[in-house]
Amino acid sequence: MSPRKAGIMQQWTIEEPEQLTFGQVESLDVRIVSGRLAVLASDGPPTLEVAEIESASPLVVTYDEDARALVVAYKDLTWDGLLGWLRRDRRRTVLSITVPKTCRVNAGVVSAPAVVAGFERVTHVRSVSGEIVLDAVSGDVVAGTVSGAVESRAMEGDLAFNSVSGDLTVADGTPRRLKAKTVSGRITADLALRPTGHVTLNSISGAILVRLPENVEADITARSTSGRLVSTFEKLSNRSGPGSKSLSGRLGGGMASLSAITVSGEVALLKGEKE
Repeated sequence: MSPRKAGIMQQWTIEEPEQLTFGQVESLDVRIVSGRLAVLASDGPPTLEVAEIESASPLVVTYDEDARALVVAYKDLTWDGLLGWLRRDRRRTVLSITVPKTCRVNAGVVSAPAVVAGFERVTHVRSVSGEIVLDAVSGDVVAGTVSGAVESRAMEGDLAFNSVSGDLTVADGTPRRLKAKTVSGRITADLALRPTGHVTLNSISGAILVRLPENVEADITARSTSGRLVSTFEKLSNRSGPGSKSLSGRLGGGMASLSAITVSGEVALLKGEKE
């Protein structure tokens, strides 16, 4: 469909498979309900491809050339209204978007799985029940879900994660800061801590499992009210009292820090291979 222009603003309504190419894009805001979403960093021109769409309402694409901003969403699907769509009609979209790796990305899904890959500036993702994969995403990253799982691969930079029952998996992570909070979701992290890395993991009933290099240098604290504490690092001291259990100690020079705290969930700290 041909775009409607208002000065340097262009807008498309997408009701069938479509491919679009844009000028420079520095910020992307995309929200869909179900289907599948891929947001990928690319050195080529910014593009959008809708492979499939099933919806009574069209997907609206707005490109502001002056602001270098691209928005892709249904008109009535707001950030604050994502949760309400679990009880409404399912709008299915299979969508791929490529933009520069320095682009600021906001991506939201209700039940669709999403892959976000290669970005290095600011990336915010939100999901209700859809699974999200963050592949080689660095910079400032924020991920929030209700029950959807988040998997981060080759993470660098900062990651803040918040969920109700969604799991977090961090594979091959080298964070500056990692802060994760969940009620009942499981947190699994395979980390190589930077000298100034800071990791804080909190859950109510969800288990926390962290694998660190055998020669890691970090101050470690693990606490639980009633959950089991397990460690293969012999230098950590185990202290238990009424209503409280803890493991703590300094490994190596102790320049980095890691804290894992639960109410009733298990905490396991395991040795990996040397760096």
